[in-house]
Amino acid sequence: MSNLEALDDGQYTAVVDTIEDGLATIFFEQDGDEVGDAIIDANTLPADARHADAILTVEIAAAEINQMDYEPERTETRKQSAQDRFDRLSSRPPRDDDSS
Repeated sequence: MSNLEALDDGQYTAVVDTIEDGLATIFFEQDGDEVGDAIIDANTLPADARHADAILTVEIAAAEINQMDYEPERTETRKQSAQDRFDRLSSRPPRDDDSS
């Protein structure tokens, strides 16, 4: 069920995508690139990180999560960055060829 065996041992940034029916879908990043994903029991997440878009620092060894730390500041920064991007895109002026 997890997919952790596809990841090399090391430290990753993990982003919680969804939590449904007690299972969390998590995407793993390393050096800014998505390198894998896994579905894990949501109860293994730190209590504060049991929500979509939570960011964690995760240590993986032998296809298992050895350590998982919630990063609330990084979570908020990423959330704000996404909101800023959305706001910029939604407020673009119309192009000349747009119909009115």
